Amino acid sequence: MPRACEIFIRVIRVIRGKIFEGVVRMKKTGIIYTPRYMEHDTGGHVENARRVKYIREGILKKPWAEKIEWVEPRAATVDEIAMNHSREYVGYVKSACGRVRDIGYLNPDTAISPESYEVALLAAGGVLLGIDRLMEGSLDGFFAMVRPPGHHAEYDESLGFCLFNNIAIGARHAVEKHGLSRVFILDWDVHHGNGTEHSFHGEKEVFFCSLHQSPHYPGTGARRDMGEGRGLGYTMNFPMRSGSGNEEYLYLFGEIIAPAIRKFGPELLLVSAGFDAHEDDPLSGINLTDECFATFMDMVKKATGPGCPVGCVLEGGYNLGALGRSAAGMTGVLAGAEEGILETGNLKPAPPAVELAEYLKAEHPFLKNQGKK
Repeated sequence: MPRACEIFIRVIRVIRGKIFEGVVRMKKTGIIYTPRYMEHDTGGHVENARRVKYIREGILKKPWAEKIEWVEPRAATVDEIAMNHSREYVGYVKSACGRVRDIGYLNPDTAISPESYEVALLAAGGVLLGIDRLMEGSLDGFFAMVRPPGHHAEYDESLGFCLFNNIAIGARHAVEKHGLSRVFILDWDVHHGNGTEHSFHGEKEVFFCSLHQSPHYPGTGARRDMGEGRGLGYTMNFPMRSGSGNEEYLYLFGEIIAPAIRKFGPELLLVSAGFDAHEDDPLSGINLTDECFATFMDMVKKATGPGCPVGCVLEGGYNLGALGRSAAGMTGVLAGAEEGILETGNLKPAPPAVELAEYLKAEHPFLKNQGKK
């Protein structure tokens, strides 16, 4: 065989091998979505139906999109919502939505419409279905592209655009139905997930970790808040100064968060995936880029290792273009695509981020080896 032909055949084999390798690396990833999520009508409110439209369009443009399984959610039952909320509150939300003719408000910042209660059940139920699929092994990861968001919702109160706390309900489901004892919730929304923290403040089965702008809404999430009772050491807060960006966030991920995940050894990791810490977001003073969210997911997956499934739940993000790009980038890395990942080897964070890391190393019970699995 002529030498040129041999070289050509070898090149073709290498290319085919790389293509096959790329296909094998792609994980079984689902996106929980239904057009009904757009029926939670908030009018001209910043949290509106166009958000999920832009995310969906951003994902469908990607070359790996054909590998994604689109999963139709189910509605959560009242009993399932009541794992994390009072039944009286669930009834109040149902009644309030039932009385609305067009658009109303549960509080000054949380809009509702006649369909909002049913859509909120689908949002929480979508997360529950995603977790069930992870536990049965038919998915390795999921992104619940849900509305309304949830992490501000308290036991008996709606706050911050949220009706039911989707991710907290999901974590309860993982512990109570599937018997898990180590669930890690990572919240990188620009606003502190007050409802989620309060749900698990006294428990050690669910580790809650939040990076959020401070001072900012809702005013919770101080670095000294580390849990209480048997949950002491299983809450970790990173209040970030306005103006913080990729360098500060990625430094803290590598220095504190990834080691904490590895030590905790989660059986399931859930992400409150807010994209409002983006530099273009109108509700944020944080300056993250599109690629930073993809890099977060890469660092999370490396910290958990291949045996821990990951589920992401949509929270905030209000610049539509930035939201669509950032969510698609995160989802791609979740699915195994290696694109848009930033280099983290030579970070130069601002002094406040370094001081925060040193404070937590010195004062946080889990990092001082007092926290137990």
